[in-house]
Amino acid sequence: MATWQPLPGEICLARSPGTFATGTADAVAGMRWFRDTERNDIQNELAGWPEGPVFTVRSKSERRARATRAFGVRAAALAVLGAVETLAAAGSVGNAPRGTGRSHDRENEVDDFPVLWAGPGTVARTLPWQLDPGRCPEGYRTHIVVTDRRVLVIGFPDDDTTRDEVLWQTERDGIADVERRTFTKVGLEAVITFTDRSWCRLAPPSPNDHWEIVRHLAYASEVVTPEELTPGQKEKVAAFMAEHPSSRSVVTLRPSGNFTIEVTSASGPDPHEGSNPRLRLMGPDGEHVNFKPGDL
Repeated sequence: MATWQPLPGEICLARSPGTFATGTADAVAGMRWFRDTERNDIQNELAGWPEGPVFTVRSKSERRARATRAFGVRAAALAVLGAVETLAAAGSVGNAPRGTGRSHDRENEVDDFPVLWAGPGTVARTLPWQLDPGRCPEGYRTHIVVTDRRVLVIGFPDDDTTRDEVLWQTERDGIADVERRTFTKVGLEAVITFTDRSWCRLAPPSPNDHWEIVRHLAYASEVVTPEELTPGQKEKVAAFMAEHPSSRSVVTLRPSGNFTIEVTSASGPDPHEGSNPRLRLMGPDGEHVNFKPGDL
């Protein structure tokens, strides 16, 4: 085995750690489900999947008790620190769902938390079980890879990316829609809907407000070749590359009309952070511009 590489002529846009997401709201916190279109649990029907944890949505009384315990822990900490102001900043308690934003999909984020929604024979049912934190072996990692042609799930053990294994892949035209979701403790998640209307919900395993997987899937990333760059842009790219020697760069046109330069290490992906790109934004002539929606 060796570290995964794109095919000749294929451009890698992003490689980042990713897993199935985990619930945030009190009723489903720390949980995830695999559902068919009738909202039945299908995890025991998924071919080749080992047994995993079985979750039950918490009742209102369980949520109240959990919130009371959490409040007691916070209150004790605040008493020790004498930081009463922190209580206000900690957010609401009780049955109110907690996340970085307001839920716009209560049915699938608060009352239930499916990370796989798939009828028989659909694409989402083919996703690898290694994406599930409740099943993935200790020391094994999964990365999501986005290219200009495909989306892949790569797995490798023991932080050794030279042992990459392609666990799953699909062509970009097999994806109908990608939606950013911010009702989460990790900053940003992605609901990926396939053309057969099955879908999955993926997330970075640690907080990441600008998860590059979503950047290159939720909005079209039009790759700009070096020959297509204006003189000012070429100068900007050269200057940015000089700050990051032994690196590779990709320039993409964003929906806003801005351009992003993404520089990644030529030595290969980091097992914990993936390609971990450094970004620089520029305008049509290489000039400084401010970020707009869809740039990140």
